Formats: sequence, structure tokens, C-alpha cells
Amino acid sequence: MLERCKTAQERWGGVHEIIDRWLQHRKALVETFVSLRNIGEYTPTDTPKVLVFCEMLVDYVSTGHFEVYEQLALEAKEFHDDSALQCLHKLMPEINANTSIVLEFNDKYDTKEHCNKQLVDLPFALQALAVLMDERFTYENKLIEELHEAHSEHSA
Repeated sequence: MLERCKTAQERWGGVHEIIDRWLQHRKALVETFVSLRNIGEYTPTDTPKVLVFCEMLVDYVSTGHFEVYEQLALEAKEFHDDSALQCLHKLMPEINANTSIVLEFNDKYDTKEHCNKQLVDLPFALQALAVLMDERFTYENKLIEELHEAHSEHSA
């Protein structure tokens, strides 16, 4: 039994590091978002800031989908946790729908040309994005809580 716990900790201890890095990325994303939103009236000189934010946003979303959620699902399967898997299956459609809208924002502002054409709409787009990001963070926090925290206790 001790060996099984040790193996689980070795196997899933890395998940904690992935989550920690991802949450640091989230913090930087939010700080950049707030800085961008506080500009007020946008001009073409603000376009590089928007482009950096778009890149950070896509990186954050991609890391969630291709690293974090995948690892959390593997962890839940390893622990044979049906309730955690149900949580994942319940929240992933919400996260996926959110991702689609976030990527639409990115598509509107991801190049200098796109961004400059739509600077007038940027305050409204950022306001809508704030709501989406808040929803997304709520879903992600729930996944971490339900899928990882419970298993951390088992592997400790």
C-alpha cells in the first residue's frame, strides 16, 4: 500500500507543478488584461499591447486544454473517481463553449490590421471578455478542486 501511495505521488506530483505554473500564467494574463482595460480611449499606438494580450490569452487557453485538463482527467481515471470524471464531463462543454468565444475575440484582434480596424469596439469586447474570463476561471477552479484536490489527499 505504501508503494502504491509513493507511485501515485510520484506520478501526480507533477500535476501540481503544471497547475501552479498555469495559475501563475493566469495571474499574468489578468494583470495584462486590467492594464489594457484601464487605457480608456484606444489608439493605434495601443495595438502592440492588444497583440501581446491576445497571445497570452491563446497560450493560457491552450495550456488549459492541452496540458492541465488532460492531466486532471488522467488523474481522475487513475484514481477511478467517477464523481470527478462526471464533473469533468459536465464542465468541459461549458469550457469548450467559452473557448470558442475567447478565440473569436482573438481572431478579431490578433493582427495589427484586425486590431486597428476595430479599436472603437475594443472597450465593449474587453467588457464581454471580462465576463467570459470570470466564468472560465470559475469552471477551472471547480475542475482543480474536484479533480485534483481530492486526489492530492489520497496520494499524500
